[in-house]
Amino acid sequence: MTAGLTTAAVPPVLTSQVLVLNKHYMAVRVINIKRAISLLFRDLAEVIDYDDGQYSNYNFESWLEVSELKRQFEPNAHDWLHTVKLSIAVPRIVRLLVYDRLPKRNVTLNRRNLFARDHNRCQYCGKKFSTTELSIDHVIPRSRGGQTTWDNVVCACLKCNVKKGGRPPKEAHMKLIAPPVKPKRCPVININLSDGRYRSWKQFLDHAYWSVELK
Repeated sequence: MTAGLTTAAVPPVLTSQVLVLNKHYMAVRVINIKRAISLLFRDLAEVIDYDDGQYSNYNFESWLEVSELKRQFEPNAHDWLHTVKLSIAVPRIVRLLVYDRLPKRNVTLNRRNLFARDHNRCQYCGKKFSTTELSIDHVIPRSRGGQTTWDNVVCACLKCNVKKGGRPPKEAHMKLIAPPVKPKRCPVININLSDGRYRSWKQFLDHAYWSVELK
């Protein structure tokens, strides 16, 4: 099914992300639309559709029928996956039909999650930078016994990092704009929640903890 995608549809559609729930409706990961359609087509998952405060469940065939109605009456409210013969409304949430494991209660400390937690903002000067212009700073330097932990690493622009050097902020006459803390869930997800396309995720994320990177 996914092999029939037209090249014109692929670039914008691949920016769409899909929240995956286990069979108990608990959020477990985020995947791309190609993977989501593959799960639906193989009857391994169903679509959870949010409309006017209500959630509905659809298998792949019924979602194709719903997509046709959405295309006729609200085409601008959805992203679309175009195949040779079909136009499919991009689902925002899918539910696995057999997977019942719970999400791990841990958020991996890595560059992607750290930059997302700090919103690509230098934690000393407060300015926002691209990832290539940011470095990782140990608040208490490793030479002073500082560890690589969520509460001791922050994003810093190259200028501020050089200015701070191998000193704690107080010795460098610098101040953090916010104390570094460990996120309760994947900070990349928090960024997505600001996008109106993913508004329907909120109910499933409020009590979820994340450890899986976005793919």
